[in-house]
Amino acid sequence: MKTTRMPLFRRAAALALAMTLLTGAVQAQPAPTIYGTWLNPRGSVAVRTGECAQQRLCGVIVWANDEAQSDARDGGVTRLVGTPLLEDYRADGSGGWQGTVFVPDMNKRFFSKIEQVDANTMKLKGCILGGLICKAQMWKRIERLPHE
Repeated sequence: MKTTRMPLFRRAAALALAMTLLTGAVQAQPAPTIYGTWLNPRGSVAVRTGECAQQRLCGVIVWANDEAQSDARDGGVTRLVGTPLLEDYRADGSGGWQGTVFVPDMNKRFFSKIEQVDANTMKLKGCILGGLICKAQMWKRIERLPHE
């Protein structure tokens, strides 16, 4: 029984075509970015994240409902919209970020970590006592910003 073998140049062309199709499929789905606008779990505050000084991540409050604004005023923050909430986050090497979160109704800053769970969810965790006690929230993306 005689087997037919594909000539070498045809095998190379087929392999090149397969690699091109595979590479194109991978490139068509860009990695999720932490940059965008995120809504807290209560739906009371929206924060726009983006790059700030020296490849760091920051986030500014761009919208807040009446209750959140009132709570912030009770904490000593007179104007909530425009207030930096996420400050000076550095990439931690494992896909997450570490920095400082500002809690307006307490008028205090805490050590914090951000982990992007998926393309539209980020986990924001604030900690005290050197990270021994932490509280986490899952924020949902409401707007995606283009890659910078």
